[in-house]
Amino acid sequence: MHYTKKCMKMLSQNEQKVLVAYKAIDTLIEEKKIFSGMKIGLGTGSTAMPAVKHLAERIADGTLTDIKAVATSFQTANYCQDLGIPVYSLNDRAIGGHLDLTIDGADEIDPRNYLIKGGGAALLREKIVAYNSTNYAIVADGSKIVDDLGTKFPLPVEIIAEARVSIIAALEAMGATCTLREGVRKCGPVITDCGNQILDCLWKEPVFPAELEDKINSIPGVVETGFFTKLHPTVFFSTEDGEVEIRR
Repeated sequence: MHYTKKCMKMLSQNEQKVLVAYKAIDTLIEEKKIFSGMKIGLGTGSTAMPAVKHLAERIADGTLTDIKAVATSFQTANYCQDLGIPVYSLNDRAIGGHLDLTIDGADEIDPRNYLIKGGGAALLREKIVAYNSTNYAIVADGSKIVDDLGTKFPLPVEIIAEARVSIIAALEAMGATCTLREGVRKCGPVITDCGNQILDCLWKEPVFPAELEDKINSIPGVVETGFFTKLHPTVFFSTEDGEVEIRR
């Protein structure tokens, strides 16, 4: 299924992100996948933020009421608060540990709708929220659609710092090349919202994400991997010529 926005020029990547985020929110409302009173998980990153903004607009115009949001990062929580979207913990009684829907972005999406996430270093909270949701929607620009995961965009693996060397050895035995993610405008490694470090892992040959998600998570000291394979998301993705396609 696809929608087309008539445009005279090719859209930039940022324009694609806004287009797909807005179309996804409106389509989910039309299909009654978003409705008043819902508990919604909200993701992190450059495509998730326009979706959060448009959700706030639909609350402001009265289309939606009594929306309770669970944010996957400080970035998202701050943005929700700025926009007036009520933010809760997954542990709050009003949420009860389970959500109706989570909306998020992705770094890579393969033909099975398996995902790599964690480019924004929020993969742990993103996975906790996503795996505790009845429904899951992904918004992305067309560059995120790939044939295989983990050979171009590195797989983030969140780790306990004290186990870094042993974890790298275990991942290298699985064929990965690992790089500790360094901070930008900060000396030393990236520290996640949960106080951990990130290894970015690449493979030369295609891998089996569903198998590796469990295998990597079994390594002592690994907190979480950026493979998301246990869900069946609805994927909205845009193209530079102004189309939005939906892959269920």
